[in-house]
Amino acid sequence: MAQPTRRTQADRWTIHLAAARQFHAREGHLHIPRKHIEELAEEEGRSGTSVRLGGWLDNTRRRADKLSLGRRAELDELGMRWA
Repeated sequence: MAQPTRRTQADRWTIHLAAARQFHAREGHLHIPRKHIEELAEEEGRSGTSVRLGGWLDNTRRRADKLSLGRRAELDELGMRWA
C-alpha cells in the first residue's frame, strides 16, 4: 500500500490560509473557537479537506513573533487579532 505524501510546511500554511479566507468570506471575521473545524469548499480545489482552523489560528497567534512579515500580512488582511 502506498504511503500518503507528507505535506510541507508551505503546503500546510496554504491549506490553513485557504480555510481562514473561506471562513472570513462567509462570516466576516476570524473570531473562531479553538475547536472549530472548517470544511474546505470545492472551489478551493481541496474538496473534503477538514481543517482544524481554530487550533491553527490560536497556535499561530501564540507564535506571531516567529512568523514572516509576509505570512503575518496575509492574516492581517483578514482582520486577524493578535492578542
